[in-house]
Amino acid sequence: MASGSAMRSSYRSDRQSSSAPSSSTSRNVGPPPHISVRSRVPSSRRSVTPTSRARASDDNDPEPGRVRVAVRLRPRNAEDLVSDADFGDFVELQPEMKRLKLRKNNWSSDSYRFDEVFTESASQKRIYEVVAKPVVESVLNGYNGTVMAYGQTGTGKTYTLGKLGKHDASERGIMVRALEDIIANISPASDSVEISYLQLYMESVQDLLAPEKINIPIVEDPKSGEVSVPGAAVVRMQNLDHFLELLQIGEANRHAANTKLNTESSRSHAILMVNVRRSSPEKEDNDFSFLGKESRSVSPAGHGMPTVRKSKLLIVDLAGSERLDKSGSEGHMAEEAKFINLSLTSLGKCINALAENSPHIPTRDSKLTRLLRDSFGGSARTSLIITVGPSSRHHAETTSTMMFGQRAMKVVNMVKLKEEFDYESFCRKLENQVDHLNAEIDRQQKSRENDQIAMDKKLGECRNSFAEAEKSLAARSEELNRQKDHNSLMHDEVERLEMTLKHSKQHQLEDSTYQKVLAETTQMYEKKIGELMKQLEYERARSESAEEQLDVMKKLLSDQQKLMQDDQMGSSTYQKALADTTQMYEKKIAELIQQLEDEHALYEGSEEQLVLARKILGDGQLVVQA
Repeated sequence: MASGSAMRSSYRSDRQSSSAPSSSTSRNVGPPPHISVRSRVPSSRRSVTPTSRARASDDNDPEPGRVRVAVRLRPRNAEDLVSDADFGDFVELQPEMKRLKLRKNNWSSDSYRFDEVFTESASQKRIYEVVAKPVVESVLNGYNGTVMAYGQTGTGKTYTLGKLGKHDASERGIMVRALEDIIANISPASDSVEISYLQLYMESVQDLLAPEKINIPIVEDPKSGEVSVPGAAVVRMQNLDHFLELLQIGEANRHAANTKLNTESSRSHAILMVNVRRSSPEKEDNDFSFLGKESRSVSPAGHGMPTVRKSKLLIVDLAGSERLDKSGSEGHMAEEAKFINLSLTSLGKCINALAENSPHIPTRDSKLTRLLRDSFGGSARTSLIITVGPSSRHHAETTSTMMFGQRAMKVVNMVKLKEEFDYESFCRKLENQVDHLNAEIDRQQKSRENDQIAMDKKLGECRNSFAEAEKSLAARSEELNRQKDHNSLMHDEVERLEMTLKHSKQHQLEDSTYQKVLAETTQMYEKKIGELMKQLEYERARSESAEEQLDVMKKLLSDQQKLMQDDQMGSSTYQKALADTTQMYEKKIAELIQQLEDEHALYEGSEEQLVLARKILGDGQLVVQA
């Protein structure tokens, strides 16, 4: 019981956190300045879908297009505990059998079987993975998809779909988790995700991201049958935080009111439109080049044109059906409840007609059924989660919800892959190709001009070089003529030199004889010079000996003179002897001097003969060398 009270309070706190309860009030909060909002421009051009085809998203599923329906039981709250004190087991769940029973009384019950049955303790993550994730994966693969919540007011539809989980990520609803998966699985470079957030309030389509836009028309393509809302603001997603901010703005602008059944009762149907555009993975690597050896052209038949998959995900939070006597709605709130019930009734009629294979489907009875035309009986893969409360006070409403889910399970859609030629991308590639080719042509033309200039320049250089070569050839010819004359002269000179060489050989023979004579003469002169040198040395020795004797004699004479002077006064007898002796010695000295002069003259004569012999010897050697 405690867990049921906590979940119920979580439902209320989520709705109260976005806005304060009011009596049928509209909270208009515009988008912040940094959020880019653009209007969808209506287009009359029909989408060309050459490869659009019916194909099962799961080959193992025998009914791939059937609407999947799951039921979720809301936990009990305090009011349920008080009112159902005597009858506490109104709803009996059998999850393993995917069955739910509604007890009429203690002995009778109605049994309903669905694709999935969730207890009150089921987590938000499990709800998403079972109900919405297969649809999200189909959308990523190029199929349209719808996830819708239906049920009585106050049973947890908004909690299941639109819970933000700002403080606890585990409480995030299907909207946040779906966008998280989509953003994580696309390539920002080639893919895009855009959202619009609308509400259907009293049969008026209003923009929750641009609240000033009301009564937005619904446009249906008469050829393709596609339904669009061209006046709605379209915001390109950047990241999950960006989406959370937009979702909070939309929830703040949604109409809500305080009723007896729900303190934050939604008074409008909220529709989140997510448009996913992805390049086809098998064709995104194609090369659309016109350059090649065979000049290949690109044609759709040859799969040369790129393709793109455009899919749309609708997450629809329907306003809860209510009875005025139970909700206590009056005045304007009663008018709101009337429109809510009428649109839900129209939706029920369409599902009944589809379940019974009726030829007429009243989709034009309500704007809600027009917006959901592709979700039921169209080409989208649809998952419906119906929410019920555990209280027996709402037996009729719960039974009606069960019957709605049972009929919805009989609806089978024709799931189709929407794959189109990506003309915009193809045109961009062609424009880039043309720009590249133009640039290449300009480059080649400029290269040719540069080559032409270079060739002209080279031609001029060749002409100048040819003229210079002609001049050089003429000069070379003259040079060769001169060389020829010179060669003739050289030939004559060679002949003359040969004659000279011949004569030289003869002279050489003669010179060899002369050289022999010269050698003998030289040897004789050298011998004679040796003898003269010996004689000169002998005479020099004698001269030196005579000089020594002269010195001795001079010394003796001086001694004698001194003795004579000493004895002159003593003896006159000795004067005469002294005079004789002196005369004798003077005569002898004169002879020695004469002899010395003769030897000196003989020495000078020998030197002259030696010089003359050397000169004769040098002249003879020069003659031999010549």
